[in-house]
Amino acid sequence: MDESSSLDALADTLTRLSANSYSVDLHAQHIRLAKSMDDKDQLLVALEMAANYMATPDTIWLPLIDAKTAVSDTNTPEGTLEVLGVYSKAESDYMSFSILQKHLGFLVDRHEYFSGLEVEPDNLGELFSDNWTREAMSIVVSKGTGDISQSHVLWDQYYNWELEILEKASTDEKPLSVDVIEKILLARLQQPHANHQDTYQSYSSFTTAHKPASEYESLLISASKLRSRAIKAYEKREASEMALAAAGYSLDAYATYIAAEQRRKDPDHFILCGLYERGLAEASRRQFAGEPGAERAMQMFWVGYIDFVKSQGQSVEFWQRATRSVPGSGEVWARYIRFLERDQESEASKDDMDASKNEDIEAAYTRALSTTLFTRNRRSDPEIDADQIVPLVLARAGAEKRAVEAGHAGENNLATFIKVVEDGIAMVRQASNSGDPRFRLEKFLSEFYLSLADVPGAAVQLWASTAAHYRSSWAAWVAYTDVLIRTDHHDLTRKTFQDMSTKNLDYPEALWDAWHNFEHAHGSLSSLEEAISKITQARAQLETRRAREAEKAYAAAAAQYAEQQAASGAAVSILATGATQGSVPVVSEAMDVDFSVPADTKEKRKAEEEHPVTETSGSKKPRLETPPISLKRDRENCTVFVADLPSEATEADLKALFKDASCGDIRDVKFTRMPETLVATVEFYDRDSVPAALTKDKKRIHETEIGVHLAWRSTLYITNFPEKFDDTSIRDLFGQYGLIFDVRWPSKKFKATRRFCYLQYTSPSSAERALELHGRELEPDRAISVLISNPERKKERSDADANERELYVAGLSKFATKEDLRKVFETYGPIKEIRLAEDKSGQPKGFAFIDFESETDARAALAANNHELKNRRIAVTFTDSRVRAKNKEGTAETGLGRRADARNRSVRVRNIPSGTQEGLLHQLLEKHSIVKRTEIFAALNEAVVELENPAEAGKLLLRTEPIILDGNVLQFSEEQAGPFRGQPAAPPPVTGGMFVPRAAGSRPRAGLGRARRPGLGATQTPSNSDAQPPEHTGKKGQDDFRKMLG
Repeated sequence: MDESSSLDALADTLTRLSANSYSVDLHAQHIRLAKSMDDKDQLLVALEMAANYMATPDTIWLPLIDAKTAVSDTNTPEGTLEVLGVYSKAESDYMSFSILQKHLGFLVDRHEYFSGLEVEPDNLGELFSDNWTREAMSIVVSKGTGDISQSHVLWDQYYNWELEILEKASTDEKPLSVDVIEKILLARLQQPHANHQDTYQSYSSFTTAHKPASEYESLLISASKLRSRAIKAYEKREASEMALAAAGYSLDAYATYIAAEQRRKDPDHFILCGLYERGLAEASRRQFAGEPGAERAMQMFWVGYIDFVKSQGQSVEFWQRATRSVPGSGEVWARYIRFLERDQESEASKDDMDASKNEDIEAAYTRALSTTLFTRNRRSDPEIDADQIVPLVLARAGAEKRAVEAGHAGENNLATFIKVVEDGIAMVRQASNSGDPRFRLEKFLSEFYLSLADVPGAAVQLWASTAAHYRSSWAAWVAYTDVLIRTDHHDLTRKTFQDMSTKNLDYPEALWDAWHNFEHAHGSLSSLEEAISKITQARAQLETRRAREAEKAYAAAAAQYAEQQAASGAAVSILATGATQGSVPVVSEAMDVDFSVPADTKEKRKAEEEHPVTETSGSKKPRLETPPISLKRDRENCTVFVADLPSEATEADLKALFKDASCGDIRDVKFTRMPETLVATVEFYDRDSVPAALTKDKKRIHETEIGVHLAWRSTLYITNFPEKFDDTSIRDLFGQYGLIFDVRWPSKKFKATRRFCYLQYTSPSSAERALELHGRELEPDRAISVLISNPERKKERSDADANERELYVAGLSKFATKEDLRKVFETYGPIKEIRLAEDKSGQPKGFAFIDFESETDARAALAANNHELKNRRIAVTFTDSRVRAKNKEGTAETGLGRRADARNRSVRVRNIPSGTQEGLLHQLLEKHSIVKRTEIFAALNEAVVELENPAEAGKLLLRTEPIILDGNVLQFSEEQAGPFRGQPAAPPPVTGGMFVPRAAGSRPRAGLGRARRPGLGATQTPSNSDAQPPEHTGKKGQDDFRKMLG
């Protein structure tokens, strides 16, 4: 950005800041612009502006401290006090070890300077005397004791200074200094901290040097008893501290750590307060860095912190910090207003009737609104969360209402109350399109009108305006009719029911039920029958509309399910000779989505119903061999998910837990140590064991409450999200609802446009909360689909008829388009998809695939065979993967397709981390090149990636900067033409290529002419009549032994 553009951007940012001075995003943008302009003065202005309006992290304060130190004369008491004032302001915002260490260093330096002066300044007084410095340093150190992992850094710095003072002390001063250090050491031993053994050793050394030898043993025994509780407290949390560090001190890790502490029987006030302070400091740093979700985490931390310390008492400074830190949190402001209300009540109850030193409720409410974070002036402005406005307004109005009821109100309190609520309702409706679907302010004001004020007409008018604003909300109309009934407006109630019964409401059944109940209670026989008749008609219309919508939704879901089945049912590649024979890449089968399916689709897979057919040597008739019965594992229904485990939990703990419930035998237990917590999956032999296992939910292991639930209940099926979304985007969007255990992405080897994933939380409640995203438009006209996954639905659906619903159309003119094909084939039934094959230059290849929504329609469309389209006779048959393969050039030696140029645009990727998902690798490489397909060979920790063209492949091969996946640096090399050049290229596919369409019976070739000759080096594919059964790498059958015998 040039200087002129930077100045324009700076001016625009300052203009926006003048209207929205409490926006963290605008302040962060102001600071970034000032840095980019390399203008130190402007940068200081930006930093000071941010620090004046809100609490800021150490990244803002450290430059301000350095600037203040540079311009102040720290050799004078006045200049020193100015710098100390900046330190005090900085430390009042958030805990920062960088600032605290710097503060301690400044105190030590100035103490050394002033104590070394021969003539002290007249106005120095007690400033930087030993006692003053000791007290100042102890206050600084106390601000960091809550961080049990790092607090020793500050304490050691302070302790070393005390030892230096002891060494310099005179004979008369030493006893006092020894007593001070002993108290410091004993107090430190009682605080949980990481290096408690070093502290104990320091106490031992100090006692040896400065205490009588006869007292040594008794003093150490006493010290050991004092520190035992602190040691146990730290050891209980050591694993959590390590997990927090391993997670990079992420906000999710802090939230999990805090939740685990709160679940303890007796939460430790010292530990929890320290955790909240640490979490708030980290959230502030990430918020100013622009991390999504940081602001929400900050608000959650403050609400939890306030509620936790409520019983301990809250100071005015505490509330100043909270409102300065999250000025846009209505929950925090509401708690502050209620605190002021309690404070006023306690002051009023005192005999002396002293006025409170706190600000009054009206001033606090005005200050909250002055931030402009609760008002939305224009529709073009970002929406505001109504859940932040409603608590603030209710707290302010509630205080006024209680004052009126208690008789403490003045003349204007009633009018003030009504105005506060009405203005709040207007703010909520202006804040977002959805407003408040629970109508909390409307209900609050309506009850006041009906009960306390006795003005029912005002309540009717309120709900009439509410129903008019939320036109499609059944709840608004039912509330409106309820108040009409309560005020005896029965005719208007009936007319409202009649008018709204056929409207497109979000849940019309509720309105119909309310109408039905109203007529039973207040209507005549004729009005009741008329209502029933109209409801029946409206219900029929609604069911018809919903059936059409369900059909479309099912079609979309079935398409996604077909893709999933194609991925999980794809032919498993077998390694070539010399490359770990017999090992098969493990394909993890994802759960199915919880959709209702029409009864006529409930079929078993045909492949499961058919038995293998073999021929005897003496007869042409096939002989059926009954396969052995396999004991299929029902993992999804036999497995429970155990969350929130203590870090020291073992397999024996879980087995003992479920043994008490008589759950049956356990097949397998798998622990997963996440950065934030420890979870486990427990698989039983019998699904009947699961109900008993679920009764162990909320039980305790090592004094920690655990959660037990079926895994699929915490798993979401997510689809139709924006194309730009990747794993990080999904985790950022859904991470606000709870701790994410795993995100599973589909392979794109069959269809590059697949866009769905499975996301599993550690608790079902998180998944249920995340359902509120269902139907939300993340992009215009694109509503995301979020559903609970359910493995039971697998029995109701099958993709066995996929081949019977897909047709192959050949002999097409090069001028034929998708619309031409749609006009021909949509006469037979609804079409799901038309795929017109094109070559690399974009020219039609003369054939296409058409997917129908039903098998019946596809069979009927076979009648289009030999139909004339664009002066060409077309051939229509069912799809066959072998015929599709004949339309590809060359032979698949790498598993990437049969076109001869596939190898030229393919690269081999090595050093892939174990367990890597194909979808995640695909996402990573898409950021650097245009990727068409990806296949991972788990046994080799390698993958073959097909790019858009050779140039894109070259970009990866010639790339100098490393691409890292889960800590592994990926290695790229050219894909070889065969499997035996150097490292094994890839396992040869079982069925003619890696990216194979759905298998089906054979179909005839379309048109006349000679068959295309195979390319150079291609393997001749035998015809069906001459084809030999595939060779097996496992057990040999009877035919193999007959061949051996000759």
